[in-house]
Amino acid sequence: MEIINLNRQHPSIIYSTNSFVLSFQELKDIWLFNCCQGCQHKMEKTHLKISQISKIFITELNIHNISGLLGLLSSLSLINRRKIMHIYATRGLEKYLELGKRYSQTNFRYHLYFHTLSTGFIMNSNNYHVYNFSSNLKCEFLLISREKYGKFQLQKAKKFNLATGPLYGKLKNDYSFLLPDGSILQGYNFTNQNNPGNKISIIMQKYHTRNSKEISYESKILAKTLVI
Repeated sequence: MEIINLNRQHPSIIYSTNSFVLSFQELKDIWLFNCCQGCQHKMEKTHLKISQISKIFITELNIHNISGLLGLLSSLSLINRRKIMHIYATRGLEKYLELGKRYSQTNFRYHLYFHTLSTGFIMNSNNYHVYNFSSNLKCEFLLISREKYGKFQLQKAKKFNLATGPLYGKLKNDYSFLLPDGSILQGYNFTNQNNPGNKISIIMQKYHTRNSKEISYESKILAKTLVI
């Protein structure tokens, strides 16, 4: 399992053959994409707490992607989890888990909330807009973070004798002002450089498709294509 540490404005990511984790370290939040056999053990080896998993995404309903899911959910129940678990998948996963619980005579101490995936916007969480693109019951995901304005340079504004108040907020939002003497106050001169945001494509297909090519345009590709 490979570990890639990104900067603090983006999640760190861990790779696996069939599943991987997005870990938002500052928020102590984990998103799990697919849950192959041994996924739980690999997370423990890399010092990730399964209790921090808040969302599970299943890109395709096959044995490789869900073989470790029932065991992971059972382990969360054993550690007395109470927080709701959100699961995003195509139709059929809820019935599979219900049959698995009945066969193993297992009940969870927390609630599972199932979201049926279809092409389009899924949610907004951790400053990321998440979109799904489905094709033949296989899902690919696109994560887009919003632009963040740079920190306002308060000391510089005071040197220009600018009165505190709504003016500071306008300058931070990159507004410009024409003063009576003809001089111009440019907002970008009083803020640090803006963070333009980030675009992340998650592609878990064996072969490239038109969907994967289109959503990966100008993106950081964070999920490797599967190997046979």
